[in-house]
Amino acid sequence: MPSERTRSVSMRDVAELAGVSGQTVSRVANNIGNVAERTRRRVELAMEELGYRPNIAARALRSGEFRSIAVVAFGLETLGNIRTVSAIADEAARRSYAVELISIQHAPDEPGTADFSWAMRRLGQDAVDGIILILETSKSATAALELPSGVPAVIVDAGAAFEHPSVDANQEQGARLAVDHLLSLGHPTVWHIAGPPESNAAAARARAWRSRLEDADRLVPDPVIGDWTPDSGYAAGLELAARGGVSAVFAANDQMALGALRAFHERGVAVPAAVSVVGFDDMAESAQFWPPLTTVRQHFEIAGATAVTLLVDQIERREVPAGRRLIDTEFILRASTGPFRERPAS
Repeated sequence: MPSERTRSVSMRDVAELAGVSGQTVSRVANNIGNVAERTRRRVELAMEELGYRPNIAARALRSGEFRSIAVVAFGLETLGNIRTVSAIADEAARRSYAVELISIQHAPDEPGTADFSWAMRRLGQDAVDGIILILETSKSATAALELPSGVPAVIVDAGAAFEHPSVDANQEQGARLAVDHLLSLGHPTVWHIAGPPESNAAAARARAWRSRLEDADRLVPDPVIGDWTPDSGYAAGLELAARGGVSAVFAANDQMALGALRAFHERGVAVPAAVSVVGFDDMAESAQFWPPLTTVRQHFEIAGATAVTLLVDQIERREVPAGRRLIDTEFILRASTGPFRERPAS
């Protein structure tokens, strides 16, 4: 005997079970206010019991909104991108927006441009109200960056200029805080483990490091280039330990600082007695390094929430001027830094 086809659950069914009007169910389904909390909860329980699912397509036709935003990230392997995406998802959920995440590996003017072009074509067709683009490479800040026409957008970047509103941590401020702290401890100069050259964030931190040393009339050593990973920090730490005379190191992120700490330990260079180390990011594990890492905290949660706010304001047709919104960084003092002690000549 063929099974009877189950009809879809309607708002009327929910209203009857909850003992409310269809208008009240509509208000709850569309997350509109003016519904008492007890009534809202009763409607939600009825929806859950009946398995009611709002008709998103019909709602979009009525309102012109899908309650959905796209997040395009140039890779999710970096700590900053991961934490920013997490913050965006949290704030979007709080505002009852769904998130579609697209991770691509190539910037618009790099080999593999098809990744970016495919993502932009897809977003031009998808049911999304706006786009948040998370950049990592400085090459992305070129004329090749073209977003779908007419779609609200926000850029989360590290210093590039766009026609769209953008959000970024104050990278230069954070690097200055790190260098100033080390100089205040009496260190004659500060060595730098830099991030990859193609990164906007790495370039901004390196510029501020160099500028601060020049302003203080200190020697500016050649930076040691890493790639954000602990392995590259370890290699840089071995190189710096072998040079001698290195008493203070500013690593462009905490993961490279972790690798450097291991290298110094293996080479018998005590931290902070012989060399002080400062990182950047304040990853969750930084307080558990040995010694606990002095670092610069980025407020990814504020950056993500700000990006969503700027995008939703555009979606809801409020005026949002272009330009960068800088999120202040915060200096976190722990045990990996100490006063300069001149070591006796060997």
